[in-house]
Amino acid sequence: MGAKITTFFETFLEKSSVFSNKKALQSNYIPDEIMHRDKQIELIANVLAPALRMERPSNLFIYGKTGTGKTLTARYTAEKMMGVADERKIPIKIFYLNCKLKKIADTEYRLIAELARHLGKAIPPTGLPTDEVYNIFFQALDSKRQVIIFILDEIDQLVKKAGDEIIYNLTRVNGELNQAQVALIGISNDLTFSNNLDPRVKSSLSEEELVFPPYNALQIQSILKRRTTLAFKDGALEEGVIAKCAAFAAREHGDARRALELVRVAGELAERGGETTVHIQNLDAAEDKIERDRFLDAVQHQPKQFQATLYSAMAVADSTKGAFFTGEIYDYYKDFCTNVGLRPLTQRRVSDIIAELDMLGLINAKVISKGRFGRTREVSVGLPKVLQPKILHILKEDLGI
Repeated sequence: MGAKITTFFETFLEKSSVFSNKKALQSNYIPDEIMHRDKQIELIANVLAPALRMERPSNLFIYGKTGTGKTLTARYTAEKMMGVADERKIPIKIFYLNCKLKKIADTEYRLIAELARHLGKAIPPTGLPTDEVYNIFFQALDSKRQVIIFILDEIDQLVKKAGDEIIYNLTRVNGELNQAQVALIGISNDLTFSNNLDPRVKSSLSEEELVFPPYNALQIQSILKRRTTLAFKDGALEEGVIAKCAAFAAREHGDARRALELVRVAGELAERGGETTVHIQNLDAAEDKIERDRFLDAVQHQPKQFQATLYSAMAVADSTKGAFFTGEIYDYYKDFCTNVGLRPLTQRRVSDIIAELDMLGLINAKVISKGRFGRTREVSVGLPKVLQPKILHILKEDLGI
């Protein structure tokens, strides 16, 4: 088998690739020009510009649906400003952190430790009192005269995991500093996220707000043309691939990231099939593959309470073989939490989680009225049957079952 694999890799290197620069299709790629986001770039630049005069910028909260260019635009504008700051030796630092990443931003301790590490202070992943971690962080911030901007992507995930007190502390940190000044840029896909924040936190975080609208099909098509020209060799895309890919993405509420991922996966599938051209059927196969991967990714990145609720719903579905209700899930969930050592949430909070799982497409929850007995949700599992064993395996592994 070893010799066979070696031969496979050697043969792979000899094959011609459909790609010339695949990085141009990746989500972390920052192009030389951001298309269809001039107004948003201008607003972010206006908010950040005072940092160049060593003044604290306003905190900025950016929100909009997935794939509308929020992160890309924020990082692009920050990068351009840092180019000016570096050239003129202005002491500005900008740090980007994705709060969805496990073991980095899933607790208050870990987030502050990670931010301190960005500033050159090594903090162990666990073991110190939280107050001491904050003290080390404050010392690192205030070590010299500087303006520091933290870009916290998927900030709603941080609040779900660690609560909004951490955001309050970060927005109020300037009161503890003598030399440095700190500003936050929060980015969220959840359009209702700020409505659930403590009013003090909301007013501090949302000094400036910016909403990103979805792209339309024509805008996605022009973005795809620009990126695929960089990413693929001449003639590697069959006519009609870009138009169909843009139509797929526009159907998904203007998600440009999904469009880029779709055409990248289509190219990879074409290569695996030994083809030198990406055909429309490769695009169809890529959509099926991404849809499967989307479910698995959504489950893996949920907090433990979300996973426990989903596991409970799947267990109840298995025993009832039909639709079931929120109360049945909660009864199973309480016993399950006791068995695995999780502190059970209230039924109201679990009901909120069920609504969020429904929004993610992991379950289907239909609100029905029970007259004078109030309302409940009739629930069924929305996961494709072929994926359910894999998802159960992920849940059991993450929950330590």
